[in-house]
Amino acid sequence: MKKYLLIIACSMSVIAKAQVPAEIRLWPQNRLIDTANGHKLVEHDLSKPGEELVAGKDVIRLAEVTNPTIKIFTPKNPNGTAVIVCPGGGYYILALDLEGTELCNWYNSIGVTAILLKYRVPAPPGKLRYELPLQDAQRAVGLVRSNAAKWGIKPDHIGIMGFSAGGHLSALVSNSYAKRTYEQVDEADNESCRPDFTILVYPAYLVNDKEDGKLAPEIQVSANTPPTFIMQTEDDPINVENALYYYLALKKAGVSAEMHLYPSGGHGYGIRNKTGGTAVYPQLIEKWLAGNKF
Repeated sequence: MKKYLLIIACSMSVIAKAQVPAEIRLWPQNRLIDTANGHKLVEHDLSKPGEELVAGKDVIRLAEVTNPTIKIFTPKNPNGTAVIVCPGGGYYILALDLEGTELCNWYNSIGVTAILLKYRVPAPPGKLRYELPLQDAQRAVGLVRSNAAKWGIKPDHIGIMGFSAGGHLSALVSNSYAKRTYEQVDEADNESCRPDFTILVYPAYLVNDKEDGKLAPEIQVSANTPPTFIMQTEDDPINVENALYYYLALKKAGVSAEMHLYPSGGHGYGIRNKTGGTAVYPQLIEKWLAGNKF
């Protein structure tokens, strides 16, 4: 009898795992544009082995992304929380491993389901740099929420995390959720695309280039902006004001926020730093998630 029960349990485990696909395309083919300036765009890695290393390792710099996807990383013992991870790259490329898969694997180590968002870059002619990525992020949040039950995720425990330009994208979708910026595809677009929490690591493009002390006009913080964790360094060439101004806007709106600033560390290190303050921020994120009951 025990033998048969074990076989049934194993079969159910296989079925449960099969319900979580490895990767999902966000859009039907007829919604995609794969040409620019007269030539066909082909997704490829711009990096050359041994060049522009970060912490002694290569970085995947994915360019000409025209077919966006979400890739699901499921932990052995999921706790019901999920984080959509948005790599940076100046809205030109995606640092896919440095600010993507490496974070997804770390989230799995603490029981969090990680969803890697491969969003469209660069912008085609006539589009704002964040226009298509925002559509991808809104679509991704809705898809994850609509599949939450099947994927072992709590529908009110879905957050978003971004680095650099991905930080701008994460802040943008955290404040641009009242209406989809695209025509409905399916029932997943009936779900809320508001993340339940937001994590920004050395975010870029949040400040207004023309008015000092203000946020970029597309970032409209309100009392409904999700609870937010922010981390940046004072010597970041992208400027620490991105973190400071966003934090102040959150505080003014009465949004729960936690910010960590460090004197040095620069930009674009993912979780590869092993010394200094920037080496410990993943543990601070873990504590923040637990403290906010995520």
